Amino acid sequence: MKSCNPNRSIKCTVQQCANHCGNENYCALDCITVGTHEMNPTQQQCTDCESFRLK
Repeated sequence: MKSCNPNRSIKCTVQQCANHCGNENYCALDCITVGTHEMNPTQQQCTDCESFRLK
C-alpha cells in the first residue's frame, strides 16, 4: 500500500476509494468535486463525490 497524506479538511469513510487514507477516515486529495445525480437535490443521498476512484 502506498503512503497516504491525509487532508484533515476532507473527512471520508469510503474505504473502497483509492484516495481514502486507511483507518484515519480522511481523503488524500487537496480538493474534491461534489456533484449530484438529481435535477433538484433535496437530500444528502442525492449528492456524489465525483473524485471517487475505486481501489
